[in-house]
Amino acid sequence: MPPGHRIRPDRRASPHWNAVGGWFGVKFAWIDIRAVDARHREAVVDAAVHAGLGGVLDHRLETLATLPPTVTKVLLPGPGEVPPAEAAGACDVVLTRVATFTELDKLKLVAGEVDAHAGAFVEVVDDLTLRVACAAVQALEHTVVRFRDPTKIPLEIVIAAADRAPGLLVCEADGIEEARIVLDVLEKGSDGLLVAPRDANDVFDVDKLLRTATPDLALTTLTVRSVEHNGLGDRICVDTCTHFREDEGILVGSFAHGFVLCVSETHPLPYMPTRPFRVNAGALHSYVFGADNRTNYLSELKAGSTVLGVTADGRTRRIVVGRVKLESRPLLTVHATAPDGTEVALTLQDDWHVRVLGPGAAVLNSTELEPGDQLLGYLATDKRHVGWPVGEFCIEK
Repeated sequence: MPPGHRIRPDRRASPHWNAVGGWFGVKFAWIDIRAVDARHREAVVDAAVHAGLGGVLDHRLETLATLPPTVTKVLLPGPGEVPPAEAAGACDVVLTRVATFTELDKLKLVAGEVDAHAGAFVEVVDDLTLRVACAAVQALEHTVVRFRDPTKIPLEIVIAAADRAPGLLVCEADGIEEARIVLDVLEKGSDGLLVAPRDANDVFDVDKLLRTATPDLALTTLTVRSVEHNGLGDRICVDTCTHFREDEGILVGSFAHGFVLCVSETHPLPYMPTRPFRVNAGALHSYVFGADNRTNYLSELKAGSTVLGVTADGRTRRIVVGRVKLESRPLLTVHATAPDGTEVALTLQDDWHVRVLGPGAAVLNSTELEPGDQLLGYLATDKRHVGWPVGEFCIEK
């Protein structure tokens, strides 16, 4: 079956569903070549094929007929045009423009009678076409939606309507930045994107965007060896644009090869309200683990930076930093050891309310840690240079 034809399984039962980060592993893109300059069209198609994107959309049947069988061929006739009789046999998806419920009902009647997978193209311009789009995505195997206005409210409504539907929702995006927003709306996004590239570089940018889902991490159990009280130093709180879960935090460590899972201030504390967006992360020299196997010093983070949110069972998601707060506070250093003997260290603010996570998502107050206590952590085998993994000799202690 060509890419893009697979009916989406129910999200609640799928192993690809991650309640923290959203819907992973099934996003795809169709490349719209209708307006691509003829000088770049062949390179754009070649790039789409090479990147393994979902398909190519055009209004010219003769162009689609030249594509290899590994590419989903999507035909969208122009306004007022009727697809030729041979379209059903030559294309994988034939879209019909619908703007009313009468047109949608007619399409639903014929959808099962054609060889190609019939779908709807709906341009949402008002309340009626919004309702048509919601009905289409619940009834058809493919629904492509274009939104006239810049607000994302109609997009949110259509994505919500598609949440329990078996078909695939494809939303048109005007460029990479809008594509990124479309994929994140309601933490689910649409199943697919329709993007009109200017050249082959845009195609590879789309492919890169679709590969940004963060992988799970295999966390390990660390055993506390000692706790030292250090005196005054500078520590950093990382305030994010995200509401952390109770079993979620960020990975921080003094060494690039080992990290401790620092929990957010989601859990109640005496004398102060919860701050579920904040992680009291550690001393400013510390490494924080991010996406793409990249680390940063806590001191490098700023508004707009990203870190990796990590749950106690290793699920991850990309999190945007809203600000960082650097303040002088008493510090303590926790020394711990992994089962393989790897030494891990973390310097934190020396205060009872600063917490880390242990096995089973146990919330542990840093000032109460004792030798033998167990923490959750992560071991990275790579050495680092300016945060990037490198294969060089390096000792940290």
